[in-house]
Amino acid sequence: MKIVVKLGGKTLEEAALLDRCSAELTALVHSGHCVLVAHGGGARLTQTLGALGCSSQFVEGLRVTDAETRDVAVMVLAGLLNKRVVAAFASQGQFAVGLCGGDGGAFRARKLRLNQEGNPDLGFVGEICDADLRWIEILWSQKAVPVLASVALGWDGEYYNVNADHMAAVAAGACGAARLVFLTDVSGLLGADGEVIPKLSVRQIEELLGDGVASGGMRPKLRACRAAFDWGVEQVVILPAQEIAGLPEILNGGLCSLGTRVVA
Repeated sequence: MKIVVKLGGKTLEEAALLDRCSAELTALVHSGHCVLVAHGGGARLTQTLGALGCSSQFVEGLRVTDAETRDVAVMVLAGLLNKRVVAAFASQGQFAVGLCGGDGGAFRARKLRLNQEGNPDLGFVGEICDADLRWIEILWSQKAVPVLASVALGWDGEYYNVNADHMAAVAAGACGAARLVFLTDVSGLLGADGEVIPKLSVRQIEELLGDGVASGGMRPKLRACRAAFDWGVEQVVILPAQEIAGLPEILNGGLCSLGTRVVA
């Protein structure tokens, strides 16, 4: 089975948690699955920007990215954090290769423009518009884990900061993955009553986006879930990273007692 897993939040900052995740994902590779890891790193990017005296502004859960912010994003996401994830897999004896969307032309971006009237220009924020999976397939053929940072090169020669949830969803669709897994800091998608929604349909995603129940970073995550189904992904799981030990059972069709399972 082809599986795309998105890492973010505390998983990238807490060494013990990253080690647990890399160990479980390595076990999936050893059991015959093809695993691609996509990652963000918004917390570390915000911290680094602050240390450089730069503020962070968000619209619809997306970071407004001027040229300076974009350059720092490339440094932090495609550099420090990408190589940290590669090192975590290496500690498990698992080959991993760090990439960003610009490497080998794997993923191309175009400037993202929000449709809502009155929203500001997001700057160097992109959306993936083209994919060439030959390098991913080569790495999988060698039983390696591609580790994909959420930065991509545009046809205009500029690098764009890409929302990591969107990057993961496009990667899953482009490579024909059966499962897309978001490992998060939260217990799952919360409903209006504050309780975790164990199972969610694509139709309900539209309702959550429309009535404002989903806010902040959960909005691009839900849009990514919707897009993943448009691209043919069979199932999406939003799972607390702390509970990654339960992922194999979920992938094999077991009940999702933790997190949220999104179905068509």
